[in-house]
Amino acid sequence: MYGETEPAAAASERTAFRQAEKKYKLYKPPSTKGRGRKKPIDGGVGDLSEVVDFHALLACGVELPAGICRCNCPGFDLPVFRFLDRPGFYFIPGALSTEQQCFWIRESLKTFPQPPNRTNLTALYGPIFDLLTAAQNQKVLLEVQNSDGQESNERSNSGEKTRSINFKFVEHSKIEKGETRRSTTATTLVRKLRWSTLGLQFDWSKRNYDVSLPHNSILDALATLAKKMAIPAMPSGVEFSPEAAIVNYYGPSDMLGGHVDDMEADWTKPIVSISLGCKCIFLLGGKTRDEVPRAMFLRSGDIVLMAGEARERFHGVPRIFTEIDQQEISGLVSQLSGDDDRFILDYIHSSRININIRQVY
Repeated sequence: MYGETEPAAAASERTAFRQAEKKYKLYKPPSTKGRGRKKPIDGGVGDLSEVVDFHALLACGVELPAGICRCNCPGFDLPVFRFLDRPGFYFIPGALSTEQQCFWIRESLKTFPQPPNRTNLTALYGPIFDLLTAAQNQKVLLEVQNSDGQESNERSNSGEKTRSINFKFVEHSKIEKGETRRSTTATTLVRKLRWSTLGLQFDWSKRNYDVSLPHNSILDALATLAKKMAIPAMPSGVEFSPEAAIVNYYGPSDMLGGHVDDMEADWTKPIVSISLGCKCIFLLGGKTRDEVPRAMFLRSGDIVLMAGEARERFHGVPRIFTEIDQQEISGLVSQLSGDDDRFILDYIHSSRININIRQVY
């Protein structure tokens, strides 16, 4: 995914955070040709004995391990856990129902990549409309040239500079034999999605928000959800104001390297982070990479809040679980069983989506 956010990536190999990433990352099975990499223990799962499982703690009802406590939050009726030595971090297990999870998975693939929202594909192909529909209909994105062949200084409604080369979706049957123009299947593009930005648009090259870019407000339903879920991390009587969101799309072997979310003006306001799809391991470290991080499972429907001091802590996702016996998405499978959801079900079997909502100012 993002990789290292510090220039000294090589030096970080020696840090406690990097060692934890190595411990939990997915190692592929040995190659059948020649000498392969050594298999991880437990049939590829690895040693997960130190990973905190908040769902198990909630279910067993016994005394919590040292350093973990439950919060009593007035006006908030869901269970909330936190680490005593990591103030500002809140874990809400099973915050979303299965129906809510399916709704936001659909929105993440259908609505969130729509212009004027920008994605990692925008720089390569320009604004892409109706990507999910094109994938469901097995269409192909084909290179086309403007009639005058010239690049224009004008900008489209999506804020992108009009280019001499553009792309449009066509039926696969319309691709002629020997076609030399660039083309990519819509299915491939969905699999190549890595991020989309909602609300105020984030500029990855400058690591700040570009308010000059065209954008839509955060969807009302997402804003309402974020306001409700942010309550445990907000001062009494103060309401969270969602202004932007970054949606991360993880494939089977993707990881999110250790980083700090420090782009917003007021760190006392939380990031509201929603997990969807396959289970993953989340690492929460310290203010430097030298502090040993806490590892925990994140499942579909879980929500994490990071505010105040927690915003200064390195965190990342070294692994998602796409193995059938480790995904823990049976509820999603039963809900996404209709013909209209066939493509989405196939996608979520090997993917994770994370929606993190922010108050920018």
